[in-house]
Amino acid sequence: MISITEEIAVPSPPERVWEIVSDPSAVVSCIGGAELGPSHEDGSFDGTLAIRFGGLRVKFAARVFLDLDETAREGRLTARGADGQGATRFSAGATFRVVEGDTPGTARVFCDGEIKLSGKLAKLIESGAGMVVSRMTKEFTDQLIQKCAPASVEPLATASDSAHTDVPRPTGLFARLRAWWEGRRSRRAEQAPQVTRRSQNRSGEALDQGGRR
Repeated sequence: MISITEEIAVPSPPERVWEIVSDPSAVVSCIGGAELGPSHEDGSFDGTLAIRFGGLRVKFAARVFLDLDETAREGRLTARGADGQGATRFSAGATFRVVEGDTPGTARVFCDGEIKLSGKLAKLIESGAGMVVSRMTKEFTDQLIQKCAPASVEPLATASDSAHTDVPRPTGLFARLRAWWEGRRSRRAEQAPQVTRRSQNRSGEALDQGGRR
């Protein structure tokens, strides 16, 4: 039997943390090698979890039941399944709850569970369970903290940004023609000094050539 007792500190409000840990799809996305399958009429759902024990990689498929107490922010998870070859079966049960953290705006997640194994790989899995649970807990904690973090705030627009983005685009045929004409006039005005300089240079060259003659 494998026993799991974990306490996770999350720098986010309890309501936000509960929103994540009570959502199976969000929880599965925090666990490497886990996939969420279809749900059933009784409220259960299918799931798979691939775990590496040393040089051995085992993929388990399970039927999962989840009971939630929204008011208390507590839940209970039960699961039964087997590996892909059917050589190892397991049953698991776990309870979890979200409480206020030590400082305002933080939370703690408590999880207690047991996993019972039977079959060919039971002893091998139990012998390496400690390291596997520690690794998966760290990965889950990192992902949970990231998911609970508030969305980044968009930077405020600067005056120059507003000058480019807030100008209304002309509508209607006459308005577009007028905008095109104004744009053409402004471009011609910008190019005028260059044309004048070129004309002056050419006139100077003609005078020089005339003088030499």
